[in-house]
Amino acid sequence: MAHPIFGALPARVRVVEVGPRDGLQNESARIPTADKIAFVDRLTDAGLGAIEVSAFVSPKWVPQMADAVEVFKGIRRKAGVRYTALVPNLAGLSRAREAGVDEIAIFAAASETFSRRNINQSIDESLATYRQVCEAAREAGLPIRGYLSTCFGCPFEGAVPPARVAEVSARLIALGAYEVSVSDTIGVAHPGQVPEVLDHVFQRLPREQVALHFHDTRGTALANVLAGLQMGVATFDASAGGLGGCPYAPGATGNLATEDLIYMLDGLGIDSGISLPALVEASAFIESRLDHRLPSRYAQAARAAQNE
Repeated sequence: MAHPIFGALPARVRVVEVGPRDGLQNESARIPTADKIAFVDRLTDAGLGAIEVSAFVSPKWVPQMADAVEVFKGIRRKAGVRYTALVPNLAGLSRAREAGVDEIAIFAAASETFSRRNINQSIDESLATYRQVCEAAREAGLPIRGYLSTCFGCPFEGAVPPARVAEVSARLIALGAYEVSVSDTIGVAHPGQVPEVLDHVFQRLPREQVALHFHDTRGTALANVLAGLQMGVATFDASAGGLGGCPYAPGATGNLATEDLIYMLDGLGIDSGISLPALVEASAFIESRLDHRLPSRYAQAARAAQNE
């Protein structure tokens, strides 16, 4: 579709909802399993077509995800919706298969220092581990999605060369990922930077295999999405209510709020298949189980309008 100001934009956008995993894993309040299940069911009812439900990681390191199997077994599944999980190794894959996941995600970094600090492996070592995971996942018939962290900046190294982002993205695809989510882990990306990074990535991957994952730490997430849309990207990650802070900027807003994203897409005439009122209800539900308000601007405005 052609917009009179912004030019050619995708007619439809696929939204990957990461709130139940990427959002909740950063929350200090312990969320009961039944509430996680109810949250995912509400997201399903809102029309989300891809929901990252949990992560099959060590409960020692991420206690919030310790009930991943129970959550998967308790959710109400809808035909056509993919219920996915993060899987770091073969042990996690075994648990994911037991839980009946529809798809797995693996995560690497474009920054060598971040990779070592985050998972205690170099980039090459992490990809060697994922090669085994991907081979086993393919044998099990599970689609694989790749996340690539620190694509727009690293808390330890600063600027990250776009050519390295493109190289590691291509290596994830070579392992068997159908798509790479190019991620702004610390919320430093700005719309002037997005085209440069994507230009490099598109030299190695077709646009159809590229997604974008932004944080709103510095208030630029929606501007970055718009830059991505103008570059032809049609898949974006978001988190209901803006769940999940930025661990490298304590107290700062983290993930892009799904409501804010859908409000902008609706305004641009871009179809997502997602109901804003139902999404707000899902966010309000999980917010009632937390010890703080969620940062979504749209949800805050909707709440204020209701209270007038």
